[in-house]
Amino acid sequence: MEKEKKKRLALIWAAIAVSYIVILILEMTLRPTSMLLTVLKKGAIYSLVAVSMNLLNGFTGLFSLGQAGFMLIGAYTYAILTMPSEVKTSESVYKYYQCFITFDTGVFIGLIAAGLMAALFAFLIGLPVLRLKSDYLAIATLGFAEIIRAVCQWDVLGPVTNGANLLRRYIDLTYVTIPFTDIPFPPTLFVFIVAGISILLIVLLINSSYGRAFKAIRDDETAAEAMGINLFRHKELSFVISSFFAGISGALLAMFQYTVQAQQFKSMMTYEILLIVVIGGIGSISGSCIASFLYITLSEWWLRGLDMGSFLGIDAPNLFRSGFRKLVFSVIIMIIVLFFSRGIMGDKELSLTRIKGFINKRGMKKGKKEAEA
Repeated sequence: MEKEKKKRLALIWAAIAVSYIVILILEMTLRPTSMLLTVLKKGAIYSLVAVSMNLLNGFTGLFSLGQAGFMLIGAYTYAILTMPSEVKTSESVYKYYQCFITFDTGVFIGLIAAGLMAALFAFLIGLPVLRLKSDYLAIATLGFAEIIRAVCQWDVLGPVTNGANLLRRYIDLTYVTIPFTDIPFPPTLFVFIVAGISILLIVLLINSSYGRAFKAIRDDETAAEAMGINLFRHKELSFVISSFFAGISGALLAMFQYTVQAQQFKSMMTYEILLIVVIGGIGSISGSCIASFLYITLSEWWLRGLDMGSFLGIDAPNLFRSGFRKLVFSVIIMIIVLFFSRGIMGDKELSLTRIKGFINKRGMKKGKKEAEA
């Protein structure tokens, strides 16, 4: 049994290593502006934030809608800290304000600081709102996200956030270098490494004693409390950890987009993340990752022609016009929800045993049809 477990673990690590090698090869062979690389980067970022939201909604049973607010905090923290000092004082970015923060940090410190700042806000916000339940918690966290977005554009905070103006010229994906060298870090590989390590930490947390406590709270709060689990402390812990990784994903999104503005982090972003979690399966880490890449691929790449007058080689500018992509995308989502009522993965995880069983099942069906013919 132990040998089989070690073999399964070795195969998983081998599959991960192969996927990272493939990403590196793609990055070396494709143009930097390739749509495939763009989808891979954004899909990895959304995978991280979807998994962090699933930690709350799927594994702890807390219906939170504040993810976009924590991403905003992470994005602003990273951009402000990694923006070079000479840029802050040259008035090329802070044209209407004198920047209060004059020092700058490196990429990795900026990423950690982004997560810590989001976690700090989550801790403070969680003290009152985590005493609420269900829809009331969702409304409270959604309101927090909207308040944060408005406050970041407040003129009084202009010396820090630059008000309603753009933040730019910080360290984005094109300027990341391998530590202790001047060698550029492949952008897509960098995003996958940061997102992969973060998701791995969340998986380890879920499989720990704390993760089992989170699941117990989700299943039955009364029974969990009777078992000696401190409900509020564990809810706060889940909320803070989820927000920490949402802050890191916000920083990655800032690096991907090259500019940061509060208007980018509207409530619609939270709804998109929630949609990804539901499509992938509430309580499934692999489901969130699969749904993230599927969502980004469909919305940003495969259906893009529906807004540009041409799709699948068909030129129909009168039919394929701006906004038609959203209509088709909505129909696809409805079909997925109808046929997968619990999401693509439900509450299960993708495993080598499951893949092998699926292949064998398909093979048996094919053999049966051939025999009947």
